[in-house]
Amino acid sequence: MPISRTRLLAAAGPLAAALVGGLATDPDSRWFQNLEKPAWYPPPRAFGIVWTGLYAGIAWASGEALAKGSGPSFGRAYAADLVLNTAWTPVFFRAHRPWLAAAESAALTVSTVDLVRRAARVSRPAGAVLVPYAAWTAFATALTVAIARRN
Repeated sequence: MPISRTRLLAAAGPLAAALVGGLATDPDSRWFQNLEKPAWYPPPRAFGIVWTGLYAGIAWASGEALAKGSGPSFGRAYAADLVLNTAWTPVFFRAHRPWLAAAESAALTVSTVDLVRRAARVSRPAGAVLVPYAAWTAFATALTVAIARRN
């Protein structure tokens, strides 16, 4: 079964976000190493593992929603979500602005919950696949706030 152009475009977004995020992340930097982190900060390896699964789910679910006729409003919401997703890493790791990154992450969480709602309207499985993404962005917001408060 050939893959549609819509699904390929939907998959390109998370791939681009992962690439930019990977290039902007610098957990070995002196700045990051010196940050006080909460005791519940996950092991560093967890982030790559979690984001790989999340990006795969985001690509599939968004492609599914778009292919099932979610319309241009879903496409715009998806694009905005990916912009917010991509922006967190440079704001946190490059600009060294934890409080701004926390606000950005909160906006991403709201956007992601909205994306779950929009996807579920046209495909319950697509909406369900996006739920872990919404949960992770909420966790990331709490983690970023905890780091900002400590530093």
